[in-house]
Amino acid sequence: MSTYETIVGLIQQQKIKWTAHCLEKMGERDISIRDVEYCLTHGEQIEDYPDDYPFPSCLIYGAMTNGRVIHVVAGADGETAYIITAYYPDTVKFENDLKTRRH
Repeated sequence: MSTYETIVGLIQQQKIKWTAHCLEKMGERDISIRDVEYCLTHGEQIEDYPDDYPFPSCLIYGAMTNGRVIHVVAGADGETAYIITAYYPDTVKFENDLKTRRH
């Protein structure tokens, strides 16, 4: 099972931890918990970080409930999904599709 599949399963079971940093940044960016959960359960993994510490994580591309595109970084230890950050992607770091990272 991929990290993303593990995260989605844990979110569906409500086994989620939100970092204080993530909640603070979400508040500054006007991104709600519901928006992040929607993105994670309806989005797609665009990058995988299997060697991340302290547990594997990934970058998910998706939309908020209003349709605006966001990225969410989340990880999982097999028992809990950890939401690390959520942000609005831009074309400075990503191609026009907002999925492909510029090099």
